[in-house]
Amino acid sequence: MRLIKLVPEDTNIKFLKWRVPFYIVSLLLIAASWGLVVYKGLNYGVDFAGGQEVRVTFVGRDEAPIAELREQIGGMGLGEAVIQRFGEANSVSIRVRLPEGTEDRPGAAAEIGNRVIGEVQSEFGNVRRDANETVSGKVAGEFRTTALYALLAAMLAISIYIWVRFEWQFGVGALFALFHDVSLTLGMFALLQLEFSLQIIAAILAIIGYSLNDTIVVYDRIRENLKKYRKMQLSELLDLSVNETLARTVMTSLTLLVALIPLLLFGPESLFGLTAGITLGIFVGTYSSIYMAAPILIWLGVTSDSFVPGESAADRQERRARGEVRP
Repeated sequence: MRLIKLVPEDTNIKFLKWRVPFYIVSLLLIAASWGLVVYKGLNYGVDFAGGQEVRVTFVGRDEAPIAELREQIGGMGLGEAVIQRFGEANSVSIRVRLPEGTEDRPGAAAEIGNRVIGEVQSEFGNVRRDANETVSGKVAGEFRTTALYALLAAMLAISIYIWVRFEWQFGVGALFALFHDVSLTLGMFALLQLEFSLQIIAAILAIIGYSLNDTIVVYDRIRENLKKYRKMQLSELLDLSVNETLARTVMTSLTLLVALIPLLLFGPESLFGLTAGITLGIFVGTYSSIYMAAPILIWLGVTSDSFVPGESAADRQERRARGEVRP
């Protein structure tokens, strides 16, 4: 039985031929994405915008009915609630967003928490109230700042790793590709006003990991070919390297999309933002590895001698002793 080949072995697509137009389009998309983030803003969830948190325990149950809770709280008109297990399997934390102006009215936030607790008790019977607390916007703002620093630290550490493993130009190329992927993802959430929560931070980290993995595969092949084809023009060598890794890239992306698209179309609403972010990340991560990370090496001055060790004084002395070099 012959194996199915989605990418023929003799594939020779001239990717670098269109590097300038694609770079212009990408720079415009990055600018548009950050423009949307600045002027339209992100639709922060309870994690980042603050809200009311109540904690309850379902007495007499082994596990809390989280799926039923999510459906019930969603019907109260308080937006999408964040419901998580808290401590024991039968204890949960329920966080809901507060309507605008609630914090200016004393007792209004606690009243919303009491409504949630009362609704849960009326539906499930023996439910113990453990807490009813307000998460202030200041605390949520600190949470956003910490998440941002974590993302920046991850991108910086990745760039330093690639810099050490390859050359500084490769580190800069990888960092730009990651910045491109994260920017377009944030732009999508700002444009569609999908809820931006801790789940989305996890999605962005997954996108960074996928994009980095794809970029390193391409860079590793470029490094091998730089040593092998010393006289080949760099643009042709980059095309060759991308084409040689294209089959692996296509298969990896399709395998992930086979799992993500059904989840995106038929999965629970609570996972829609996470799934949408990762799905977009698969496309932009694949695109950036080909059209961002590879072409930038030309403009950063990578040459066929980049991975050829320089001749040391001892090497020159030895060649001189053999008569290969005149004194």
